[in-house]
Amino acid sequence: MTLDAAAEALDCSRQKVWRIEKGLVPVRVVDARAMCVLYRVTDDMGEIVASLAKETRARGWWHSYGDVVPSWFSLYVGLESSATLIRRYDSELIPGLLQTREYASELFRRKNPTMRGEEREKLVEVRLQRQGILVRRLPSAPTLRVVLSEAVLRRTIPDRRAMAQQLQHLLDVAALPNVSLRVLPLAAGPPLASESGTFVLLDFPQAFGRASTEPTTVYVENITGALYLDKPAEVAAYEHVWSDLEALASGEAESEKMITSITEEHHD
Repeated sequence: MTLDAAAEALDCSRQKVWRIEKGLVPVRVVDARAMCVLYRVTDDMGEIVASLAKETRARGWWHSYGDVVPSWFSLYVGLESSATLIRRYDSELIPGLLQTREYASELFRRKNPTMRGEEREKLVEVRLQRQGILVRRLPSAPTLRVVLSEAVLRRTIPDRRAMAQQLQHLLDVAALPNVSLRVLPLAAGPPLASESGTFVLLDFPQAFGRASTEPTTVYVENITGALYLDKPAEVAAYEHVWSDLEALASGEAESEKMITSITEEHHD
């Protein structure tokens, strides 16, 4: 049975079926039972699946940080861990997958200065643990392609030494074979992304040589939540913006030289 056929029979989207079967979201018992009937699961196994469905809120390592990780971001962490290609543009801050502990801690402190230290540390740990996908072996690590505005590199945190370490960390991660880091110089002029702001494009594995089981998804975050866009027209619009960024950004070698130069400024 194809994913589309299952989704039609269950009267839901193919994305919902895919996310349930990948273990990315909690599963309602009613949905689990309906899927078991559709897939002709035996009664005994159906009861086992229904029981497991009750426990799915504990699935995913990030759920152990549920008291500090909002539900709208929990979904993103699951999608990020399943993606085979992650393309990200950042106009203001170094992205979480490339942050050091000191940089992340400073951002969370500024975002909520009244937050207790242990809660802030949990948020930092979630961010650092997410970075493990870049060096994992099974499943294969995703390809990460990042374009950073030059402004991101020059917007320093108060601890100049920590900022220098953060910039050096960018170079270290960029040396990984599955990571590409390019800088968009301020001199390149305003890109189309000036209107879109920071965004992420997530691409997922193909199924048996056919199209991806999950459509390319655009993730756009704001201070109160996030948008998950996967309609063809929406994705095409952001693909166009990404193409413009790649056309304007410096190459990897030139970007490395710029980061190195800015790093040296912090040692003056």
